[in-house]
Amino acid sequence: MKLGISGRLTQATLRSPLTPLFLLAAFAVGLIALLTIAREEEPQISVPMVDIMVRADGLKAPDAVELVTKPLEAIVKGIDGVEHTYSQTVDDRVTVTARFLVGTKAEDAILRVHEKIRANYDRIPIGIPEPLIVGRGINDVAVVVVTLWPKAAAASRWTDKDLYELADKLRAELTKVDNVGLSYISGGDPQQIRVEPDPDKLALFGVTLQQLVAKAGCQSLICRRAGPRCRHRTHRRGRPNAFRCPRPWPLAGYHAG
Repeated sequence: MKLGISGRLTQATLRSPLTPLFLLAAFAVGLIALLTIAREEEPQISVPMVDIMVRADGLKAPDAVELVTKPLEAIVKGIDGVEHTYSQTVDDRVTVTARFLVGTKAEDAILRVHEKIRANYDRIPIGIPEPLIVGRGINDVAVVVVTLWPKAAAASRWTDKDLYELADKLRAELTKVDNVGLSYISGGDPQQIRVEPDPDKLALFGVTLQQLVAKAGCQSLICRRAGPRCRHRTHRRGRPNAFRCPRPWPLAGYHAG
């Protein structure tokens, strides 16, 4: 009977004195792998991301891209360990996200971004405040998403602000549940106060726009200046219930949203 390649290989293996040694070596390698490789039901993979948020008050999105986004992206791309960069630019605000290589420690990633931004802060245009740097991780990804919307029959009775207030109350209740971490609201129309100063009346009373902004800031409000886009500059304020004014201001319009 003529044997093929597999037959001759099997016959040589059965007669070779090295076969037991190969078996013992394979068993030892498998035992070492079993003892050294980490075994987790849910392995924690470190893929740190860092958000760099910059206020660009008074800049429209196209101007913010040229003056803030592109220089900031160039700075971030030079950081050791950065794999990808993402950016989002809207009016008055720029957000650049740096994603690091898998396995990079989150603390090291945040520290590298801080050091690089401070070392190149002279490349940021004058008047732009210091960026806010926030570290992100896999635990910041939403696990449960709840969407609120009115039925067609009741759509006329619900506004964006009503849905936002309901979502805010629901979020407050969800935070009371055990093992619930970060929760946030995406979308909606939060309440705000819109102040439209009249430059002529401000000049009549001897009040500058900066003084008006400072006065509103004394009321523990968050101020975001819209800048000189039109004759009537616009200033947005949050938390209308906390707004208190000891005396009337010379305003052209006052709208509570």
